[in-house]
Amino acid sequence: MKKFGPDQKLITWMQEIRRTIHQNPELGFQEHETAKFITGKLDELGINYITHIGGTGIVATLGDTNMDGPCIALRADMDALPVEEQTGLPFSSKNSGVMHACGHDGHIAMVLGAASMLTKTSLPGKVILLFQPAEEGEGGAQVMIREGALECVDAIFGGHIDRHYRVGEICVQPGQICAQTDKFSITVKGRGGHAAKPHETVDSIVVASLLVMAIQTLVSREVNPSYPTVITVGRIQGGTAANVIADMAVLEGTIRTTHPKVRQQIIDGLSRMVNAMEGLHNAEATMILTEGYPPVINDVKATRIAEQAAEQTVGKEGVLGLPFPSLGGEDFSFYLKHVRGCFVRFGARKKKHESAPAHSPRFDFNEDVLPVGANFFAHVAHNALHDISAIKNKSQ
Repeated sequence: MKKFGPDQKLITWMQEIRRTIHQNPELGFQEHETAKFITGKLDELGINYITHIGGTGIVATLGDTNMDGPCIALRADMDALPVEEQTGLPFSSKNSGVMHACGHDGHIAMVLGAASMLTKTSLPGKVILLFQPAEEGEGGAQVMIREGALECVDAIFGGHIDRHYRVGEICVQPGQICAQTDKFSITVKGRGGHAAKPHETVDSIVVASLLVMAIQTLVSREVNPSYPTVITVGRIQGGTAANVIADMAVLEGTIRTTHPKVRQQIIDGLSRMVNAMEGLHNAEATMILTEGYPPVINDVKATRIAEQAAEQTVGKEGVLGLPFPSLGGEDFSFYLKHVRGCFVRFGARKKKHESAPAHSPRFDFNEDVLPVGANFFAHVAHNALHDISAIKNKSQ
């Protein structure tokens, strides 16, 4: 069985990649400089690629280009978040209000590191490297798929840095590992007026506040607690001055569910509460629901391959399961609607950053995870190609 392992030169190369990308973050579908930087590294490795997939995405190919042979894909997301960095790192973001606060800079370095190792071995098939734009809420995976990124792909693998686990731990779990995500926007229209004369008005901010509190009871009192569920109102906008009662307020939030019946129950409950505002408070309220990412559901066979690769990377003791699905969303789920695959989590806890979660302005991870991720991706690509090749040969 093939054994991979990055040497110190490759580890340093990956660190430099991560830090350069971290210093120059770009938002979804704006990753132009990031894409140029990645293609420069692919040129260094002698790997062929196609650019401008889904706008800024890249599809690179290595190994056997025979169209009839097995083909697997490794995915890395490229986009950053609209966050002002507060880490104090010497390679902090140079772009004001934009930060790699979720580890995508590390994902790119890992996949490029794996690609470097894979160029030095014989592969019984083709490996596709997907550098994808706009994972953070824009669904860049869908655009990549529409533009042919999964053509000929038999299986796909991806992963995410996770500060909840130590370096040297990889979480591999079959079945559902991430939640369904949906967005909602509720507009409350009242009747504005003078702050000193509330009896002449319908205060949209008060109505919106009552609605926020009522929404919390959908999870705490209406949903079976056996099914992890979250509703978060993340944004409230209303009012123009301290002495003016606002005639309109807008609530925006997200729904995270792990069961389709619970999802529908939440949506129905939200609609019921919104529709009740007129009768209860003489206010008009309307809701717009936007369907988000489907749940990430790992294929059983692909998960077995990923588990074997994880054991080769960190040993059996370092391979963990997930006791329950994360309520985070991941557009890797769109790939899994088309091909089998597996999404894993790489432990990357960093001392003094334990309290800084992903999407925080203080988020950082332990760079020792970079060779772990690269090693895993190299092993999973090699193993998957051999597995698929053996299956195809048996069927012939």
